[in-house]
Amino acid sequence: MDAQLNSLIEAVRQAGAEGRTLRLRGGGSKDFWGQSLSGDVLDTRAYQGIVSYEPSELVVTVRCGTPMAELEATLAEKGQFLAFEPPHFGANGTVGGMLAAGLSGPARATAGAVRDYVLGARFINGLGEHLTFGGQVMKNVAGYDVSRLMAGSWGTLGLITEVSLKVLPMPPAEATLMCAGVSQKAALELLHRWGGQPLPLNASAWVRDTTAEPVADYLFVRLRGAVAAVQSAVTKMGADVMALGAQVQAMDNASAAKDWRASGDQSLPFFDPPNPNVCLWRLSVPQTAPVLDVPGQSFSSPYLEWQGAQRWCWAPADAGKALRQWAQSVGGHATLFRASAAQGQTDKAVGVNTPLDAVQARIQQQLQQQFDPKGVFATGRIYPR
Repeated sequence: MDAQLNSLIEAVRQAGAEGRTLRLRGGGSKDFWGQSLSGDVLDTRAYQGIVSYEPSELVVTVRCGTPMAELEATLAEKGQFLAFEPPHFGANGTVGGMLAAGLSGPARATAGAVRDYVLGARFINGLGEHLTFGGQVMKNVAGYDVSRLMAGSWGTLGLITEVSLKVLPMPPAEATLMCAGVSQKAALELLHRWGGQPLPLNASAWVRDTTAEPVADYLFVRLRGAVAAVQSAVTKMGADVMALGAQVQAMDNASAAKDWRASGDQSLPFFDPPNPNVCLWRLSVPQTAPVLDVPGQSFSSPYLEWQGAQRWCWAPADAGKALRQWAQSVGGHATLFRASAAQGQTDKAVGVNTPLDAVQARIQQQLQQQFDPKGVFATGRIYPR
């Protein structure tokens, strides 16, 4: 693998010398995201493989081009998994893209984010230097943990070549409850109440099925933990739901697992655009935020995850200002996650991300200057160049 690594290092150095911008790309599963995708593509897939895996130590070290499916299959053979459930967005997702995107799946609110499981990382900075930060144990950092900074950097700080991740054993028991007839407000109230109790609540989702006649509201919750704890929680939470006059039933675990995967990968029916002129907006807000209400704006019924902390809705690009004002009023922010099929890049004129304040903008600019002084990775993917 030395030849592949040297090839990546040389490509970065040459781009810096020639004043070119590089767009880092693995499987391309997340090409839909970002303000822009400028720059020459540098494919990272040749540098792949699991460097080391110690099941007894709960740590795996993987190269950037390794397919996510390969890593997860290897972990499953030992009864272990990535607790933050990174979305794949297709069959071609790679480990480097997973870390660079920093996106987490249904269990994010309880299991933690991608960065919480990063023990160490190696990456190539804009000068073509191959740097190492962190290691393979939890307590390995004095000062700022640079390796975790790479989570969510979207390839704008450096080319991630290798990452060490903490993994966890699969839980002994799991159950998914489907609760029919629970309104959005009632669902949020239930999730807030359950969140303050010693229950093995692992993931949640609320959605309105507009294809049903009449329209139906559904709350899904997943429990994970010790057998006795899960069984007890199923009884207790089921009773809470029925007390509202709603219906509850336990789903088959195999079927539920496919649905939770589809939730993270955005392949559920909700994520099919209702028309070609709307964008998918992601609202990151406190779990205790009220029901989404933006007077005078047209947007779809939302899809709620993370016990209410992550909310998706379909709305035109010009609704972005109102959505962002609402999100900021409750202590959160809004992101244009997918542009519309009709307008594409034009939609992104409203800004993919909420603009940073002066202090945050200065910190980001200084970080980019330190890691990439020649602007090799300045693709403008997170904010306009």
